[in-house]
Amino acid sequence: MSPGLFDPQKLSIRRMMLKDLDDVMRVETRSFTAPWSRQAFVGELVENRLARYVVAEYDGRVVGYAGFWMIMDEGHITNIAVDPDFRGLKLGERLLEAIMSMCMALGGRKMTLEVRITNHVAQNLYRKYGFERVGVRKGYYTDNNEDALIMWVDLPPKVMRDKEVQA
Repeated sequence: MSPGLFDPQKLSIRRMMLKDLDDVMRVETRSFTAPWSRQAFVGELVENRLARYVVAEYDGRVVGYAGFWMIMDEGHITNIAVDPDFRGLKLGERLLEAIMSMCMALGGRKMTLEVRITNHVAQNLYRKYGFERVGVRKGYYTDNNEDALIMWVDLPPKVMRDKEVQA
C-alpha cells in the first residue's frame, strides 16, 4: 500500500485472538523464511501464560503482529512482522511501541530481542527505540545458520519519554 493511500484512522492495535490466526499466518509466511506454525501461535495464545501478543488491524484485516514474553521484570520480544504490502508505513514502529508500553504497564524494566545480523531495517528501528547491541548468538537461525544480534533496552527509553511529553 502506498503511503498516500494509507488512512491512519483505519488502523488499530489490539490484543491478538485465536480468530486472527488465519491473517497472522498469512503475514507470518509472507515475512519469514522459517515461519512459525499455526500450532505455535495457538500455544502462545492458549498455553503460555508469559506470552502477550498484539495485532495491527487495518480496515478489518490483520496486517501485522508483535509479541513478547513477560519474564519477571523483563520483556523478551519473540517476533514482530508486517505484511510486505504494508511495509514503509511505520506499522512496525507502532507495534514495537505497543508491546513496549504493554511491557512497562506489566512492570517491565527492560526488553530484549534477537535480530538477524543482516536485518539492518529492523536493527535501525530497534536502535531508534534505545535498543543496544550486547552480543551475538552464533548460528541462531535454523534456516540458514545466520547469527543473531542480541539487543537490550532499559524502559522507558528516551524516545518514548519524549513522545509522552509531546502527547
